[in-house]
Amino acid sequence: MPVRPWVLHVDLDQFIAAVEVLRHPELAGLPVIVGGRGDPTERAVVSTASYEAREFGVGSGMPLRLAARKAPDAVILPVDAAAYNAASAEVMETLRAQPGATVQVLGWDEAFVGVDADDPEAYARQLQRSVLERTRLHCSVGIGDTLVRAKIATGFGKPRGVFRLTAENWFDVMGDRPTVELWGIGAKVSKRLAGLGIHTVSDLAAAPDAPLQTEFGPRMGLWYRELGRGGSSAIVDDTPWVARGHSRETTYQVDLATRAEIEDAARTLLDQVLEDVDADGRPVVGLGLKVRYVPFTTKTFTKRIPETRDRDTVVAKAMELVAKIAPDRPVRLLGMRAEMAMPDDARDGHTPTRSGW
Repeated sequence: MPVRPWVLHVDLDQFIAAVEVLRHPELAGLPVIVGGRGDPTERAVVSTASYEAREFGVGSGMPLRLAARKAPDAVILPVDAAAYNAASAEVMETLRAQPGATVQVLGWDEAFVGVDADDPEAYARQLQRSVLERTRLHCSVGIGDTLVRAKIATGFGKPRGVFRLTAENWFDVMGDRPTVELWGIGAKVSKRLAGLGIHTVSDLAAAPDAPLQTEFGPRMGLWYRELGRGGSSAIVDDTPWVARGHSRETTYQVDLATRAEIEDAARTLLDQVLEDVDADGRPVVGLGLKVRYVPFTTKTFTKRIPETRDRDTVVAKAMELVAKIAPDRPVRLLGMRAEMAMPDDARDGHTPTRSGW
């Protein structure tokens, strides 16, 4: 097989839970749940669950209280971001040390690796061994001829496996699957596609321009169709990541019931966000507000604003978003976000599956 460029997607298996098991070897083989402060009586969500906990139906984003009911014998631990950052940094250093590797970090537990190889499976297996030897963490590797195919391939390789997905087997593997299984298409977009009679990946790949562009706009409509064909970009970009914005959110143990409580809480979050923005030294160009009403309905409001470094202007615009919160509904969570102007030469961290939060 001739040497050719490949995209590898490296995804650490149950990363946060695995780090905790390394720190507490006595937890190996037990259902482990990580979330909040580790107290299921408090309002918090699951950050990750070990494979043993997932067998009970526990998943990321689930309320911690519900997770504890589903897996009553699980060990529940608090989130320790510093430990996960340290473990992630060691993994990424290992990836960068691989022969000829270009590494694009996507998050704590995943990255794209661009390589030229005559046997990408052998390269992937060696990469897995290197990560395991240095960090004692297992990973799965998707091999593709585009970023999209490599990312999706990883799911077929989990756990600890390797899977190749290219133009040659794309439709054999993905053609009859629902569009929601594509990286970058969530439940809402999938539902809108279904309204156009587009249900499967093959349907999307063959969809004509007009209905897609009418429903999603001239750019996004064609981009969704490109996802149905497996994507086209194979460029792994190792330009240093620059945050597009900063956000903070809090789940309140006691519901915010009055307008004064809500405004005070929003201002507190915004102060924290603007401290992070000031440290970056870039102007604000947009704002976001996330609200979770009781019992669990979430709304997001956003606003573009003229580029500004003036704190009072940002606060005033943010409070315009806060004014949109329903006055008669108790609030259990608030989140504030500030989007910043991006340097001309920067790569932001957005990928098709990431929201601002």
